Amino acid sequence: MGPIRTLDGLWGGQAIERRRGKANLDPMTITILCGTSLLTAGVSAVLGMAGGIMLLAVMLLFLEPAVAIPVHAIVQLTSNSSRVVIHASEVRRDLLWPYMLLLLPAGALTVPLAQHLPADALRLAIGCFVIVATWRKSWLLLGFNPDRVPVRPRFALVGASAGALGPLIGATGPFIAPFFLGIGLTRFELIGTKAACQATGHFAKMILFGLAGFGFVHFGPLMIAMALCTIVGTWLGTRVLRRLDDDRFTQLYRLALTAISLRLIWSGLTALGFG
Repeated sequence: MGPIRTLDGLWGGQAIERRRGKANLDPMTITILCGTSLLTAGVSAVLGMAGGIMLLAVMLLFLEPAVAIPVHAIVQLTSNSSRVVIHASEVRRDLLWPYMLLLLPAGALTVPLAQHLPADALRLAIGCFVIVATWRKSWLLLGFNPDRVPVRPRFALVGASAGALGPLIGATGPFIAPFFLGIGLTRFELIGTKAACQATGHFAKMILFGLAGFGFVHFGPLMIAMALCTIVGTWLGTRVLRRLDDDRFTQLYRLALTAISLRLIWSGLTALGFG
């Protein structure tokens, strides 16, 4: 049960293989993707992060990156929006507005790369990104000290960077997470504001991929099912937020992310002739 392969016509000059007018996904794959959507939304509800990148890593085991990233954007738009609704009073709009400013123009620059980069190379890159984001988040800052820039301009730059990276790697949560620390946010302000920023990022990707010709309609039933599962996951995760041992849970999801990302890296290396 490998990733869906792309043919001619629908997304950047390609179409998704279909059976009876629908994406060629078997019931077991759909069940796995929906179950993962629920579980990872619960993770994000508890920790404010990690769920999106975990979901993308699993999706890439079954879908090409050029398909997984746009579908992931819709699903995560729902997941993050549900957290925004729950923590609406905690969202720091003074950080959200500058973050949104450059999302679309920055993303427009990298969407063509997402369409034309080799799928196996992109899968390998995402696997490496997951490893780094899970174990060495500070490396993503490339030695840059964000404290040197005032908070609002800083968030405009963070938004531009996330907008450019989003179409390429899909899940930018681990990249932006360090910028929410050390600026005086409460736990719930951090979760709500970060979710709002990520929701706008996924919305921008949805617009950009739609304009580029991705056929969202062919994945409508799958996206709706996964999105509904994220709402349930957010609801459940919010209720266990104060009941979990964070240290133990962090160890478990790091191990899960590592296993999935190593699988992606091996798959990419093998397909590229290095395995």
